[in-house]
Amino acid sequence: MFDPNSPDLTRPVDTLDQEGPGVPAFVSRHPSFFILLAVITAQILLLSFQITRNPNVRLIRYWAVAVFDPMERSLRGLLDVSSHAYTSYWRLWHAQQENQELHAQLVAAQVQAQRLAEQAGETERLRNLLQFKSQLPFQTVAAEVIGSSPGENSNAIFIDKGWDSGLASDLAVITPEGVVGKILAIYPHSAQVLLLTDPSSGVGVTLSQTRVQGVLKGDGGNLCDIHYVMNEEPVTRGEVVVSSGLDQIYPKGLPVGTVAKVGDGMIYKNIVLRPAVDLSRLEMVLVVLKPSARQQQALNLPPRP
Repeated sequence: MFDPNSPDLTRPVDTLDQEGPGVPAFVSRHPSFFILLAVITAQILLLSFQITRNPNVRLIRYWAVAVFDPMERSLRGLLDVSSHAYTSYWRLWHAQQENQELHAQLVAAQVQAQRLAEQAGETERLRNLLQFKSQLPFQTVAAEVIGSSPGENSNAIFIDKGWDSGLASDLAVITPEGVVGKILAIYPHSAQVLLLTDPSSGVGVTLSQTRVQGVLKGDGGNLCDIHYVMNEEPVTRGEVVVSSGLDQIYPKGLPVGTVAKVGDGMIYKNIVLRPAVDLSRLEMVLVVLKPSARQQQALNLPPRP
């Protein structure tokens, strides 16, 4: 039956609201249970400190190891992997640096070897040139090729000697292999050499086997033609051709080239000659100076005007 004086009705409403449902309210309503739970937990911990699983390890330590060992192993594995990765990266970077240094050293060594080989080749060519010069019965001046005339089929070169070295126009230019050409234009410290493959050049020549004489002119390319050899004269392919000396420019007996092709014409043979000197690879040459009267007499040459 409803009692207006009941204590439940007279309790303030805000007190019920403050003790609303939740974990604090549950704890406040069952304090004995939580006190018992805390006492049991404390007893278990005290026993674990006292009880040993083996003669040396206490139970609490065993539990701690069981809980933290997987984490420690994982952390140690991560550290090992990281350390190994860092070591591998450092070694790779160091190897790359060494590789770059070795590559640079290799390139430098190759350049040095190439330079030494070039110097050795130049020394050998100069030695052969000087040896050939010492065997000649006439005076010569050694010169270096410093350029060529522009054009696809250049038939002129430039040398580093001029009138300051005693050179003049129409002097023969030779190498140990044979005739190169003659000086076309002279300058104070250089000179232009007209190669024997130029159509305007002319060299008196003699076929070495038959001693038949002719006049050699360039074809504007890499070969030359021999003119004024009669059809009845025997000429064979591969025959050596030398300078005759009759042009009073080139000394007698110098190699000029070999017969590459021969055929009969209307009156004169069509003879194609391959020069004895590779004119596209000239580096060092000799310029034949004008002989003195005594040298001309010794060489049995008529005096030059």
